[in-house]
Amino acid sequence: MIVFLAFAAGLLFGVTAGAPANSAAKHSSQPHQTSASPTPAQSTTGSQDLKSLLAEMDKAATTFKTAQADFDWDQYQRVVEEHDVQKGQIYFRKTKGGVDAAVKIVSPEPKQVLFKDGKLSLYQAKIDQVTEYKAGQNRAEVESFMSLGFGASGTDLAKNFEINLQGWDTVDGVRTARLDLTPKQDKVKSSLSHVLLWMDPKRNVSIKQQFFEPSGDYRLTHYTNIKVNGKISDDVFRLKTTSRTKVVQPQ
Repeated sequence: MIVFLAFAAGLLFGVTAGAPANSAAKHSSQPHQTSASPTPAQSTTGSQDLKSLLAEMDKAATTFKTAQADFDWDQYQRVVEEHDVQKGQIYFRKTKGGVDAAVKIVSPEPKQVLFKDGKLSLYQAKIDQVTEYKAGQNRAEVESFMSLGFGASGTDLAKNFEINLQGWDTVDGVRTARLDLTPKQDKVKSSLSHVLLWMDPKRNVSIKQQFFEPSGDYRLTHYTNIKVNGKISDDVFRLKTTSRTKVVQPQ
């Protein structure tokens, strides 16, 4: 269950790219190719650039409170070479107890995803059902994935991933660091081989993300209309269910 929670938390932050980072993402029948085992930076300059970047993220993390954005979310399945494209909005906020995240999918089928108080909930309006998963004692680990690309400190990032700074790209007019992350934990690697992030270190948010599974499937996300440290209503972090909604808790 922890593997599902950690991976689901990571996917909550989306995945992106698919196209070169300095162009709009385009859907194709083949996934964006990167090395599943990235090599470390080969130069002292590269290592220093990464150190400076992580320090900048540490600084930005101290003032990060909330973030919200629109997203285009593309799940690619390699076996059948199909793309499942979803659109919606995503919200994050830091709390005294940890991190809350909410996803509102508006097309092609309305869904809500909420991570709050250590619980991940998926509401499917079509069948009027909520599926709940509890993080339990693994909450801190799950929340570290929840913060991936939105408010996480460079120090925390380095605790959970081997980091390779591949270069700098302009995405939507913003200079971003292209980071290739490989999970350090074997139980996470079984579901998530590596992640690409296009980070805006000044705001400490990712404009693009791409999560790769060992199977060759991936999820890619492009975030737009990003707002940091704005006011977000508490109502956003509540599921909009009905009086007949069924709640299930898989074991």
